[in-house]
Amino acid sequence: MGQFQDRMDADMEIRGLALNTQKAYRRAMRKFVQHFMRPPDQLTLKDIRQYQLYLTRERKVGWGVFNIAAAAIKFFYRVTLKKDWKIEDIPYQRKPRKLPEILSSEKVMALITSLRNLKHRAILMAIYAGGLRASEVTHLKVSDIDSQRMVLRIDQGKGRKDRYVMLSPKLLEVLREYWKAERPETWLFPGLIPGKPLDRSSIARIVDCAKKAAGITGRVYPHLIRHCFATHLLEQGANLLVIQKLLGHRSLRSTEIYTHVAKNYLQETPSPLDILPDPKKAPPVTE
Repeated sequence: MGQFQDRMDADMEIRGLALNTQKAYRRAMRKFVQHFMRPPDQLTLKDIRQYQLYLTRERKVGWGVFNIAAAAIKFFYRVTLKKDWKIEDIPYQRKPRKLPEILSSEKVMALITSLRNLKHRAILMAIYAGGLRASEVTHLKVSDIDSQRMVLRIDQGKGRKDRYVMLSPKLLEVLREYWKAERPETWLFPGLIPGKPLDRSSIARIVDCAKKAAGITGRVYPHLIRHCFATHLLEQGANLLVIQKLLGHRSLRSTEIYTHVAKNYLQETPSPLDILPDPKKAPPVTE
């Protein structure tokens, strides 16, 4: 990328792109340029199409990797190089709409209680108690805990939006115990590097350790705990709009997915088979 990297970095910073987005765009653009081994200003829409076919046919990447590459390339050529290309000629892949496999309340409790490390248990409880993303729990600060109002402040979550979630009394009790033991200063959950918080990969390892210790089969990952938070709230009768605000979703459509997995929505809706007449009492069928 050379000189273009600095220009792209400045463009992303000026527009306030999230740090994780900036890292993903840099990585995607480096791979794109390395594929052709030519300066990016010499590449064309035809080259981009060839690269997207390469990602699909040879690399067989998932839609997420494909779409990050597409977004990075679009940003670079539209913003940094100011090309007047038709952006629709750099397509995204359609995101598959898969339903999460929700854990029961008992399994979530098993995950939490399986962790002997107090810090790790507090992290997992925070994710579930407030429906936090992994990046949000890593960036919690001690000052984000408001025990008087019983809320937890999420500073600059996804989309650079602030929001508040409920502060569970059970979580507060564990956080107080954790604070007395560890005395964190700025970051609630500091990492090994002084002055830096834990990273998302550390959260994934904590959840994986909890899964193994609890003896739970199947895939368990940090974002699934957030899905469990939303689904369990819906099953308890919480309003979908409230859940949308708690999760920080921009659109209600993103929140509606939980109506497909909440057991009360499924169990309380009778199948049409069950409301057919009793065959013993039904009149005979005539032509």
